[in-house]
Amino acid sequence: MAFTLKKIVPWGRSFEEYVRMFHLTAGELRKDIISCGDGPASFNAGMRKRGSRMVSCDPIYAFSAQQIRTRIKETYGLITEQLRKNSQDYLWTMFKDPEEVVSVRMQVMRDFLEDYTRGKKEGRYISGSLPNLAFEDNRFDLAVCSHLLFLYTEQLSLDFHIKAIVEMLRVAKETRIFPLLQLDGKKSPYVKDIVREFRKKKYNVVVSKVKYEFQRGGDDMLSIKKLSSSLAGKRKSG
Repeated sequence: MAFTLKKIVPWGRSFEEYVRMFHLTAGELRKDIISCGDGPASFNAGMRKRGSRMVSCDPIYAFSAQQIRTRIKETYGLITEQLRKNSQDYLWTMFKDPEEVVSVRMQVMRDFLEDYTRGKKEGRYISGSLPNLAFEDNRFDLAVCSHLLFLYTEQLSLDFHIKAIVEMLRVAKETRIFPLLQLDGKKSPYVKDIVREFRKKKYNVVVSKVKYEFQRGGDDMLSIKKLSSSLAGKRKSG
């Protein structure tokens, strides 16, 4: 049996997981970052505790903390059931069992909720959704997208993926996406199309291994960034 969801659900990862998923260096954590489709992750809260400011963007931020808390509670049972049914599709090195996963995730989302109201007032949590972001061109150094693109291949079309990535690259110099697997643990068929499309558009496209794997085989990250004019010229002449 494969992990299945009919729709995108609110479920968050921690600051430490983001660092590993996106191979973020200490220097990169000091840059201007936007996290798209961030949901109830505690990445933003963790950045604030470290004295860094970033922006999280998600349609769920149109709701109050209490409304988000209710949606998380509604998701809790569904995710627990799916993890139990599909435990063979995961590596149990970070977590000992599905119950620990859910326990850790719920703490992550409590950390998010504690930061949420203050973060909205400070402009760190912005209601918005891909593929339309309300930011000027090149506003950020880096855009990251965790557990949305590719993961929800069945729910989001290839055209949506392309438009979403184009938009992230409009507002940031580089975008990183993790994971490259679908919910069922298979590599998304969109990955090859996206790599081909953005290389054709003259971007630097790299799939690299990261030190994070929970879904079996899910330790690949996609990085797409704008080529400098000098490098683009060398490629063309070569």
